Amino acid sequence: MSKLRIHPLVRFPALTALVLAGFCTLCPTPSQARTIHLIETGSTLLYPLFNLWVPTYTSSHPGVQITTEATGSGTGIAQASADLVQLGASDAYLSPALQHLHPGLLNIPLAISSQMVNYNLPGLNNRPLHLSGPVLAAIYAGQIRYWNAPAIRALNPGLPLPHHLILPIHRSDGSGDTFIFTQYLSFSTPAWMKTTGYGTTVSWPSVRGEIGATGNPGMVQALATNPYAIAYIGVSYRSAILKDRLGQAWLKNRAGQFVFLTRSTVEAAVASRAPHTPPDQSISLVFAPGANAYPIINYEYTIVKKHQASRHMARAVREFLDWAISASGGNAPAFLNRVGFAPLPQLAILQSRRQIAEIH
Repeated sequence: MSKLRIHPLVRFPALTALVLAGFCTLCPTPSQARTIHLIETGSTLLYPLFNLWVPTYTSSHPGVQITTEATGSGTGIAQASADLVQLGASDAYLSPALQHLHPGLLNIPLAISSQMVNYNLPGLNNRPLHLSGPVLAAIYAGQIRYWNAPAIRALNPGLPLPHHLILPIHRSDGSGDTFIFTQYLSFSTPAWMKTTGYGTTVSWPSVRGEIGATGNPGMVQALATNPYAIAYIGVSYRSAILKDRLGQAWLKNRAGQFVFLTRSTVEAAVASRAPHTPPDQSISLVFAPGANAYPIINYEYTIVKKHQASRHMARAVREFLDWAISASGGNAPAFLNRVGFAPLPQLAILQSRRQIAEIH
């Protein structure tokens, strides 16, 4: 006659509970299983790069969702400061006043971008046009009003410039593009620095024919639809400029040379200015010295609060940013080349990693 066998765990209910508890520690808790949602908003110049990054990153990090929105650098800074978003994209570093007001904010470079000065001159868009900071400052101040003004003709001998009113286009939203463009005007033209200065928003002088536009897409559209206009546009919209067959100026740099925006002229500016980046990485790369240096380049920043809402959120932000600045991640040529950006130099990568490590 067979005997009834009783499983040891049945005879010892306390042991059963202990074993089951052990198995449960291997199962994710609701907090571990939840998806972390990061929100990025701000720079329209950075927006195309974020839209390349996000699908690649989230496909290999299924526990993270990232939404992006092109609202302008001013909004990116403001919403990150107010804890409304985790990532505020900005072409501009934080001002000393904002750093004082929000001591827990970091501005962390993610890559290096540049800015074009573009024009819509019928019949001349395929011809090289030379412009300088003082001439551009005079155009945006209304002191140079016509395309064939003596100051423009002096920079472009032999070019058949028309006697037509110049239509200066500027950003109407808070913009890092405005920040770096007005830095170029300020650093090259003392009179502009004294009267208007630089910032994500400035009090533009009243000029006949001026046009305000929102975002880089708005700048491209305004330029394409307004013959005889001029505009400053981020390099990530270069394909749109080429598609619309608009002109791109050669700009006078600090050494007095006219240079075109190329990878080599950007690298020359980076090599000249980036080694002076301070630990908090608040620095202008505009109007760098060097005969071959392109004059309007900048770090592209993410504005982040050191203290996040939870440790899970902080970890997700740190991991994404570490990936974004990695040469095998977001700083890979496969991403940067498509938007005309340059990778961070090694010093900036080390500094960015130190700042990222402060996020908690």
